[in-house]
Parts: sequence; C-alpha cells; structure tokens
Amino acid sequence: MSVESYLQAVPKAELHLHLQGSIRPATLLILAQRNGVELPARTVEGLQRWFTYRDFAHFVEIYTTICRCLRTAEDYELVAYECAANLARQNCRYAEVTFTPGEHEWSEIPREVYLSGLRRGRQRAWQDFGVELNWVFDIVRDAPQWEERADYVLEVALEGMKDGVVALGLAGTEANFPAEQYAPWFVRAVEAGLHSTPHAGETAGPGSIWSALLALAAERIGHGVRAIEDPRLVEYLVQERIPLEVCPTSNVRLGVYPSLKAHPLRRLYEAGVVVTVNSDDPPLFNTNLNHEVMVLWRTFGLDVPAINEIILNGVRYAFVSAQRRQELEAQFRAEMESLKVQHLTEAA
Repeated sequence: MSVESYLQAVPKAELHLHLQGSIRPATLLILAQRNGVELPARTVEGLQRWFTYRDFAHFVEIYTTICRCLRTAEDYELVAYECAANLARQNCRYAEVTFTPGEHEWSEIPREVYLSGLRRGRQRAWQDFGVELNWVFDIVRDAPQWEERADYVLEVALEGMKDGVVALGLAGTEANFPAEQYAPWFVRAVEAGLHSTPHAGETAGPGSIWSALLALAAERIGHGVRAIEDPRLVEYLVQERIPLEVCPTSNVRLGVYPSLKAHPLRRLYEAGVVVTVNSDDPPLFNTNLNHEVMVLWRTFGLDVPAINEIILNGVRYAFVSAQRRQELEAQFRAEMESLKVQHLTEAA
C-alpha cells in the first residue's frame, strides 16, 4: 500500500466536467454508427489519435462532431450513464457535469429528447453506482446568434431544475466576449434559484475573473487560474471564499501554461484560495480525475492532508443543500480515516 493507492481509493467529487467532452472513442463509434454520422476514423485507435489535442480549432472540431452524434434520448442516457460509470471506477461519488444545450438545439434536437435522456441516465447512475449527478447548463460566449442561444439555454436550465440542473455556466472564448454582456441571463438565473459558475481566467487574464465576479455574481469560477497574476484578486478570492474549479492537465493541453511544473495551483492553494481539482474533458486531454488527484502529489508536491482538503472542497462547495454538503463531507472524512489506516499505516 502507498500514498498512490490511497489517492486512487479515496472518495472524490468533480465540479468541472463537460458531458460532451467525457465521451470515450468507443462510445462515439457506437453513436456515430447508430445515427449515420461520418467520423474521421472508424476504429477506437484511430479516434484516439484524432482526439489527441493539436490546437483550439481542432478541439472545437472534435466537440462539434461529438454533439452531432447525439440524436436520441437513448444516446443522451447512454453518455450520462457511462460518464457516471467512469466516475464510479475512480471512487467519485458526486459530480456536477456541464452540458451545452445550445449545440443540440441548433442541431434541431428537441429539448424533451435530451432532457429525458439526461434524466434517465442520472437516475440509473444513482441506482447502479451510487454516483450523484447534477447538471450545469452553459451558454457559449462566442456562438453565432448568441443572444437567442442564451435565451434558450436559460429557458431549458430553468425547466431542468426539477431534474438536477443546479447552475448556469458560461464557456467559450473569453477574449472579445466579456462577462458583462451575459449579465441579464445570470441575473434571471440567480433570481430563479440557479447558481452561477462561469468559466473565466483560463484563456484571458484576471480582468475576466473580476468581470465574472462582479457582473455575473459568480459563486465559483471555472478554471480561474490566472488570478495568480493579480495579488488583489487572490486576496479577494481568499476573503470571499470563492472556489476555483482547477483543471491542471487541461490548462497545459490548451496552452495556458507550458507545463504542470509552471502551473500555479500550489501557489494559489498556499495563498489560501479555495481550490478544487477536476478533469474538464478527460478523453480529449488523456486524463481523468484520479490522474488529476495524483498530480497534486507527484507534481505539486502536496502532502496527504492538503490533498484531502482539496478533495473535500469538492463537496463543501457543491451546489446542494447545506445538509447534503454536511452529509457528504462526513461520509468522505470517515472513509478517508479508514483508508489512511489501510493504505498509509501499512505503507509506513
């Protein structure tokens, strides 16, 4: 037994995971064949090579193709269920999964198709794996006809609240698409009871994070790592206890930082910022949640108590009731103590 075996076994939560970006090549092949979509490759190995990130345009191409392969309620049920199965294999017990409705509405997929599929997949995930899935529906900043799409996303997010939609997100290119222009939609979302968790501070700097905080009343920040460039912003995040949904491997693959060693996660954590660790789009970046947790140990050199705190942040700042957060944290802590005896005492 070892620290590595402990980190594999420890219970986890994921707050920044895109459903469309979690689909494995083998599943994509099934969906494409089922729905008559031509892919650049016809084997799992070929799709894995195609999935290898080249640049952002290539990433968008993959993501758009994945969305075109989802056509029926059974398709959406399948990908939600498989997402949960993969999380269960990593001992992830709770996840808030981002879904992009606008990509599917513009493909003329009626909302009842994907809403019913996601509902069934979510129910089966809990029944079969004990994995609790909730949804973040996101607006894409740089989408064509973005105002119409924002209206649509908010509408279906509100409709989906009864089936686990807990927050409104904001994704896409930050440059030239400031958070302020999306403020009306986030105001309406928050007034209706949804939470606010926009992407910011990934491909743009601290100004983007400030905008998300002040214009969108962000309760968490997707990525947010470039806050490190502004000491005043770091101080604000610490003071207000605004968590960052950090995705280290994604940040390196997308060129935000040249390497994991250059990544500021440890500096943010040591400054007192609330940090969570997440996988973003696992197959596209050749990672998963277990790998990201292992990076905390192997690359960032954090000790087990610090890693446990980061893992616990995933449930402390989940968009669930205070009672549910307390239940999850108590369950995680109890299991951590048991696993320490099994994995770390023997390792010593």
